Amino acid sequence: MGSLFAPRRLLLALVCAVSASTAQAEHWPTADWQTQLAAPSAAIDTLQAYAFPARDEVSRKGIRTDALLVIRDGQVVYERYAAPTTAATAHLNWSMSKSILATVMGVAYGQGKLRLDAPVAQYYPAFAAHPQVKVGHLLNWASGLDWQEDYEYAPLKSSVVAMLYTRGRNDMAEFVSHTPAGAQPGTRFRYSSGDSNVLAAALKGMVGAENYADYPWTALFDPLGIRSAVWERDGAGTLIASSYVYMTARDLARIGLLMQHDGRWQDQQIVPKAWVEFNRTPFANYLAQAGKTTEAVPGGHWWLNVAHNAAAVPWPDAPSDTLMALGHWGQGLYVMASANLVVVRYADDRDASFDRNHFLKLIQAAFAEQVQP
Repeated sequence: MGSLFAPRRLLLALVCAVSASTAQAEHWPTADWQTQLAAPSAAIDTLQAYAFPARDEVSRKGIRTDALLVIRDGQVVYERYAAPTTAATAHLNWSMSKSILATVMGVAYGQGKLRLDAPVAQYYPAFAAHPQVKVGHLLNWASGLDWQEDYEYAPLKSSVVAMLYTRGRNDMAEFVSHTPAGAQPGTRFRYSSGDSNVLAAALKGMVGAENYADYPWTALFDPLGIRSAVWERDGAGTLIASSYVYMTARDLARIGLLMQHDGRWQDQQIVPKAWVEFNRTPFANYLAQAGKTTEAVPGGHWWLNVAHNAAAVPWPDAPSDTLMALGHWGQGLYVMASANLVVVRYADDRDASFDRNHFLKLIQAAFAEQVQP
């Protein structure tokens, strides 16, 4: 009898040992992150020289990193700030807010509160003038609306400037709903902060008006232990999902860690894997703009580093599985699962001098245990 069951007991012991080893290999922040700072190295010195040059406070030109945080194996391995930003500063995320909205919506998707193929007007009736636009179209920035996203270079023609600061500020989604169609929904990519703010208004119809104000916190921020988040609203009380989330670098990194683990936080699946797969799927009809060779590929309100429709990988020195939330003036959340890294960069870049491909190459050289381009 002993000889019959001994192999089974041995197999069970091996399985338990492997499971225990896997569990021990994962580090998750509780009230704070565990810190295991990387030893000083020439590679870190090179990275710091690039990311933190002397700041030009007069012209405000050049690379101006406010915060750089690197997480490896779920632990802080590097952290540096430039005054006045500190570890306690809830920094403006700009358009990284769009990816945060997508993650909040992923929770609602797992709760059965929305369908990607449902008309947006089902959740936001004010969008009835565009009955063919579906939730998935907005998440791919493919509404087909004739939207103009220019900021500094064409403010008088800018749809987004009018939405955020003039005619649309009292009800941004309603403002967007009056934008005429320029193409069939789903047939082209056109980056649009308007699409994101319509999604934010639709979220109210998805989760219920009584739950809406607190929903990002109850659905996502509280389960992840995010305590610093501030999310501005427009005059109608709608979350400004295009631009106006603030949080510390360490709190933003929690969202990165969640995405690194395909929506899982410790033993809880916060966001369904199917939703993360959608975030990671390139928009089928995306075509890179002529002359723009370093343009990220849009997924489901996140950005991808993949070759698509005959276009080359945008940043060849970064892993092809790099998932990014990107924002104005150099904001970036980088999830490099194959390199086991999550990187947050807050910045105040006012020109085009920051080279994202070079930056990600330096990050890997300094911190990745195994670089997998």
